[in-house]
Amino acid sequence: MSKIDVPALVAALNSRVNGEIRFGDGDRALYATDSSNYREVPIGLVVPFDVEALAEAVRVCQEFGVPITQRGGGTALAGQTTNYTVIIDSSKYCNRFLAIDLDRRLATVEPGITLDEVQKRCRPHGLRFGPDPSTHDHNSIGGMIGNNSAGPHSVVAGVTSHNVESMEIVTYDGLRLTVGWTTEAEMDRIIAEGGRKGEIHKQLKDLRDRYAGEIRRIYPKIPRRVSGFNLDSLLPDGNGRINLARALVGSEGTCVTVLRATLNLIPDPPSKVVLVVGFESVCHAADAACDVRSFGPDAIEGVDERLTDFMRKKHLHVDDLKLLPDGPSWLFVEFGGDSRDEAVAKARRLEDHLRGRPHVHDMRLVADPHEQGRLWKVRESGLGATAWVPGEKHDTWPGWEDSAVAPENLGAYMRDLLKLYDDYGYKPALYGHFGDGLIHCRVGFGLHTQEEVDTFRRFLTDAAHLVVRHGGTLSGEHGDGQARAELLPIMFGDDLVRAFAEFKAIWDPDNRMNPHKVVHPYAADSQLRLGPRFKPPHLESVFTYPEDGGSLTHALLRCVGVGKCRRHEGGTMCPSFRATREERHSTRGRARLLQEMLQGDPLGDGWRDETIHDALHLCLGCKGCKADCPVNVDMATYKAEFLHHHYQHRPRPRAAWSMGLIHRWARLLAPVWWAPNFATQTPVFGRLSRAAAGIAPQRPVPAFAAKTFRRSWTAPPNRGRPPVVLWTDSFNNHFTPEPLFAAAEVLDAAGYAVTIPRRNLCCGRPYYDFGRLDEARSTLKQTMAGLRRELDAGAYVVGVEPSCLSVFRDELPNLFPDDPEAKRLSGRSMLLAEFLEKVAHFDPPKLSGKALVHGHCHHKAVFGMGCDAAQIRKSGLDARILDDGCCGMAGAFGYEEDKYRVSLAIFDQGLGATLRQASPDTLLIADGFSCREQVEQLTGRRARTLAEVWRDALRHRTSHDPAGK
Repeated sequence: MSKIDVPALVAALNSRVNGEIRFGDGDRALYATDSSNYREVPIGLVVPFDVEALAEAVRVCQEFGVPITQRGGGTALAGQTTNYTVIIDSSKYCNRFLAIDLDRRLATVEPGITLDEVQKRCRPHGLRFGPDPSTHDHNSIGGMIGNNSAGPHSVVAGVTSHNVESMEIVTYDGLRLTVGWTTEAEMDRIIAEGGRKGEIHKQLKDLRDRYAGEIRRIYPKIPRRVSGFNLDSLLPDGNGRINLARALVGSEGTCVTVLRATLNLIPDPPSKVVLVVGFESVCHAADAACDVRSFGPDAIEGVDERLTDFMRKKHLHVDDLKLLPDGPSWLFVEFGGDSRDEAVAKARRLEDHLRGRPHVHDMRLVADPHEQGRLWKVRESGLGATAWVPGEKHDTWPGWEDSAVAPENLGAYMRDLLKLYDDYGYKPALYGHFGDGLIHCRVGFGLHTQEEVDTFRRFLTDAAHLVVRHGGTLSGEHGDGQARAELLPIMFGDDLVRAFAEFKAIWDPDNRMNPHKVVHPYAADSQLRLGPRFKPPHLESVFTYPEDGGSLTHALLRCVGVGKCRRHEGGTMCPSFRATREERHSTRGRARLLQEMLQGDPLGDGWRDETIHDALHLCLGCKGCKADCPVNVDMATYKAEFLHHHYQHRPRPRAAWSMGLIHRWARLLAPVWWAPNFATQTPVFGRLSRAAAGIAPQRPVPAFAAKTFRRSWTAPPNRGRPPVVLWTDSFNNHFTPEPLFAAAEVLDAAGYAVTIPRRNLCCGRPYYDFGRLDEARSTLKQTMAGLRRELDAGAYVVGVEPSCLSVFRDELPNLFPDDPEAKRLSGRSMLLAEFLEKVAHFDPPKLSGKALVHGHCHHKAVFGMGCDAAQIRKSGLDARILDDGCCGMAGAFGYEEDKYRVSLAIFDQGLGATLRQASPDTLLIADGFSCREQVEQLTGRRARTLAEVWRDALRHRTSHDPAGK
């Protein structure tokens, strides 16, 4: 490739392409990896605003002879979307759902749309797109087309290539056309018309005719073959037609750029049930898959005991594992029907067939949709559960993660594969689409030392020969990319591999479309993102990262690119990505930039790097990633660590001095509460004070209470009851004391002697948000000393503010991992609902009516909402615990002037949208101070804490029944 004139290319793209043109080091670093083992820093990035701009970007790159890679969700596991090219990201803007044809069961979409969005638009019509990989809530249709993706329901739907009707494409040399079904006569007519289109069709026909015999002889006749190109789609079907769109599906961006796709839809059964069958071993589950398939289910998924062991080690959906029958390995078999009875009857037939069979341990039929969803979470957790497993000797990686054989051969292949793993000392968890003969796993390749890399390479060769001996394929779902492309001669032979090269050259004669993937590939052990050449610097840290062996470097490498943080709804992470749809604002994007800091090129400024700072700037510190991310990336902690080093010996922003030191200011100003209120609540001084503090001018500032809770509250007599310390957090103590009064009253009613800390202590929460870790450590030392006497007496520390109590559970043991005082305080700190449920065994007063419960992000991520749900259920309140993500305030975040609009966008997309639909008389429960402020400021509604709801109900009960009966 000749030297690229990057400045001229950038100028041309800026002048001609309607989109974001990004060639800075930060963006290049951000897109240097995908979800695979590979890393290659791209030339630059184009984010087109529409598909016309996407096509124009291709034309400009062609004029400069620059290679390109089209990228969607960036979830490729074989290295397809990391390359020294111009990356064109279609996921941010080119994501429209264009049309649905109900009569023909077709949907037309742009390549960047997520699968879940397609399903959401089709579901009201009783239809869906058949392929449904586990990344369905964040992968793109364009990526599915590139990889020829499938999913659990492929036993009825097949792979993506079976479900694409047509595609609008553009070739690298500028030809724009729609490809789909073509008869021989139509092909001859196109050839006769000449031109570039005629030339392509002529060459394809010639290629087919020359290689037809080899294609028929060598291509395996199995449900899941996505290795190689779909040259078999060039062979006429029973009606004498070929489908060029399907021939291009699975070409991994090496041939054409997809602008639009028309997809076949299938019926979505209104009723579904899942029969879970426990087997003696995973091999026996594999043996049964073909037999089970004969009963006509919609999905047949396998899970082995190591996967569930890994889930327990990682505390991943552990409660959902209780739904499994006796195992230790399982098949999940789904049946659909027009009615529940029909679906159940289908499942019962299989259940009757399997009952008493050898190696079948137990069965459970699950008809409840909610429980089915929980079961599918177990299966969908496979990739995340098998990455970064605590206590495992080696880190696990993809590479041999989706080999497939005919279902009837699966058991035999699996036994031989397990023996091969054992020979190499690998012990992966196995799961996958057993109904289609496909095995998923991540393997402990390590990939850090040269010895590990050499062993990895030998294993891949041996594994390729093994699967071919069993009549299978190197890849049944994830594609070849770089991971398996050099192994293709083992499966297809040299002649068909030459045919793949000819197929690519027909579409891309200049070899500029994602070069060195599939065709003329890089070696599987080159361009590794780790490997023996990766020599990261030693980073001194304030946090100790006990879950990562005390290594900040190891912690920063946790992200393997699953991309779950890019989903658009459900769960907590990642609020800022949902608002901006920008990769750098996803947990994955931020993690990748921190990883690139370790690489040192192109990001070479270490802790001072402004690109990383800018990416972290919109991180809300919500901790959603620590709970929601399958590899438990803890971006809130990494952000605090980074900011601590970034601002050493440098001036901090105004907000770090105003809101970052809120405990100090509040303590100082409480005696003269009227003074700060005058400065913040009056129009003129309010504007000046907000500007000085770095607060958005649109934001009302909470008023100081005339009397703090600590000054107003009097402890009731002890009466020999067990002690409990009510944590008087700065927010409620100084601004809204009522929740603390309520909590004290509820704890008293629960039979406890309530006390408060003798000194006005602080958890230090705002310090973490602004990276003030020296102050945080000092503050926590004071807090541990200040609570020692109460803890010695056996007291629990109970609070109502989740952001404060979460410090004791999360940051405290990370800062003081070997301190017994820290361990004790962490173990005896609880939110009110958790204490009432687990310790006090409190029976709440009976209530009626409807309620919405919004959990603070730290509440959901660190404590979970299970105890709140249990307490509310006992009360009889008709409550729904919301899954709307973050409210957008997140402590100081929503107040900062340069974050205000993002804060509003986050609220509007989640909680705000729900509240707009809620009846005015629906009770809203929210324990988080910042959540209540956001709700009141943006809707005028007053949210109440659980403590206040319980307190009022207790008073009501007492007033109607003084005897308390």
